[in-house]
Amino acid sequence: MPAALGSALFLLLAAGIGAGLVPWWISHWIVHAPLFGLRLIRALGASLILLGIIVVVDSFARFAFQGLGTPAPVFPTRHLVVTGFYRHVRNPIYLAAVSVILGEGLILGNVNVLAYGVLAWLGTNWFVLAYEEPALRKAFGAEYDAFCTNVPRWVPRLSAWTPEQAPPANPV
Repeated sequence: MPAALGSALFLLLAAGIGAGLVPWWISHWIVHAPLFGLRLIRALGASLILLGIIVVVDSFARFAFQGLGTPAPVFPTRHLVVTGFYRHVRNPIYLAAVSVILGEGLILGNVNVLAYGVLAWLGTNWFVLAYEEPALRKAFGAEYDAFCTNVPRWVPRLSAWTPEQAPPANPV
């Protein structure tokens, strides 16, 4: 249960700031004319937000209940999470958070929020390459290497990857 509480707290803090507070500072939730004059863009934005929320909530729950930890580097998981959306892409939480931010920018017709979404992704990419992947490789070794070999970092694969299960032990 501490992992679930930690994940929920980190979700509220990280998502609340990154996809809530910062976009609000930029936009004050003022709605401008739709981008390119197309109202359909607002529907695309709403779809990106909905999809992002679903992916974030599912992924945070997997960290707590399967990984027995949180996405926060200070309270990492005990087990590598390779189920759910992680079977399609290595970084679903980051992609989902950027999806929410871009969706907000599209709904609001705010280019500055869209630019923030791009900067958020660039910063996230740097963090993943400089810290997260080396830390996961050190913590999970060959299991993480197999995950990286089969699951792309940013562009989701269409078919879900299923990790190879260890062969059954030979009876003695």
